[in-house]
Amino acid sequence: GQSLGYGFVNYVDPKDAEKAINTLNGLRLQTKTIKVSYARPSSASIRDANLYVSGLPKTMTQKELEQLFSQHGRIITSRILIDQVTGISRGVGFIRFDKRIEAEEAIKSLNGQKPTGATEPITVKFANNPSQKTSQAILSQLYHSPNRRYPSPLAQQAQRFRFPPMAIDGMTSLAGINIPGHAGTGWCIFVYNLAPDADESILWQMFGPFGAVTNVKVIRDFNTNKCKGFGFVTMTNYDEAAMAIASLNGYRLGDRVLQVSFKTNKTHK
Repeated sequence: GQSLGYGFVNYVDPKDAEKAINTLNGLRLQTKTIKVSYARPSSASIRDANLYVSGLPKTMTQKELEQLFSQHGRIITSRILIDQVTGISRGVGFIRFDKRIEAEEAIKSLNGQKPTGATEPITVKFANNPSQKTSQAILSQLYHSPNRRYPSPLAQQAQRFRFPPMAIDGMTSLAGINIPGHAGTGWCIFVYNLAPDADESILWQMFGPFGAVTNVKVIRDFNTNKCKGFGFVTMTNYDEAAMAIASLNGYRLGDRVLQVSFKTNKTHK
């Protein structure tokens, strides 16, 4: 039931499709940069052509990664994983070739080799298919513990309405008024009582199901880089933000009960 991260749009006029590609390819959405291109007809030759590459030099750029692999075929997408705290490469990347046979050739040629600037040989292998519970593993870490299983925010939502949904619908007229939580570009939500090891991914996973999230931030201690116990989430739609607050205020995450509310001027800056 989870998105695999891609979709398809059919246009009547080819010119409109071209305009969409030129306008939206490379657009940054939440934490991701999307790729928009013409779809290719499905066939066995293009399936499972995605490679996982580890042991890359931390200084290697995405362009240099493509240059290393492009000699083996046409690259559809590439990316290098970046540590969100330090901004430094994690030494791990992905390369998707146009055809599986090209990916196979790249494995034969580059697996175990030392590219320029590398002190250790790199590992090149086929990436796991997205359907193999990769995103499910993140959710499992969030809502399960060795001692007790915690239901997800949406599972708790049905039990936790502070007021009926119709009451939320009636508040949309407030969206343009300058009231607590409204920052012009969205609605800022204050989340309190987070664990010291909490990071941004937890906030994305918790609030994402309720609607469009444009930004999340965990406030960290300058010296230890541990979460100071609170963070902020910005959502574009008032109804969705109100629903998230109603559902997640009092939500138990691990051994902590969260306090969730619209940010006010009195809240931590």
